[in-house]
Amino acid sequence: MSFKDKVVLVTGGSSGIGAAIAIKFAQEGAKVAIVGRNQEKLKNTAQKCGNPLVIVADVTKEDDVKRIASETLKHFGKLDILVNNAGIAPFASIQADNALQVFHEIMSTNLNSVVQLTHLTAAELVKTKGNIINISSVAGMKAYPGLFAYCASKAALDHFSRAIALELASSGVRVNVVNPGPVATDIGDSMFPTKEEKEKAMQRAADGTALGRISEPEEIADIVLFLASDKARAVTGSCYVSDNGFLLKGVPT
Repeated sequence: MSFKDKVVLVTGGSSGIGAAIAIKFAQEGAKVAIVGRNQEKLKNTAQKCGNPLVIVADVTKEDDVKRIASETLKHFGKLDILVNNAGIAPFASIQADNALQVFHEIMSTNLNSVVQLTHLTAAELVKTKGNIINISSVAGMKAYPGLFAYCASKAALDHFSRAIALELASSGVRVNVVNPGPVATDIGDSMFPTKEEKEKAMQRAADGTALGRISEPEEIADIVLFLASDKARAVTGSCYVSDNGFLLKGVPT
């Protein structure tokens, strides 16, 4: 499928799922803007995206989100596809001393930034009859221990997406969600204190899937490109699960 001359904005585009999404869109002819906090990682992704617009920004800061929208529109003159991918998933018990701090941090990244960036770009997406694709998680559909804030943020993201899908449908804008299960990304580096603990957790996650495997970021990117394409022209307000049967087996990590 071709996205020649389409303008795509991807948050959390420095690594993992976001990087895979940006690279695949670029390979299909899109003009890509990638957003992230880590300049070095963004540089590595940019080298695989042709000549992208690179925006170093923190989506939890309102002024940065405004800058993301304004720089993208100033540089390209339009926006066709918004991919809200930036997210964090630190562990915290509801009884922990830092429970509320973690909750606010997660909501700021996983939900508030999405709402703000969508608000700032919606009018431009209406002009192009574009697409919004939000990267959620199976944690929005099933609760997991130690992740109360993350689960809440993703459930809220799913329902927010359905609400704006209904609102924007009459303007020709489609809004969809991808809900991955375990994916081999570096988000686990911040969730687990050691490499050994991360590897054990990923093995438990693989064992918890019906297919006995963990996805690669490119698999999620494939779904994003499908949803943004005319092949999915009848799809809006949907949550696409790609979890190797993790929800089916139901084994918590």
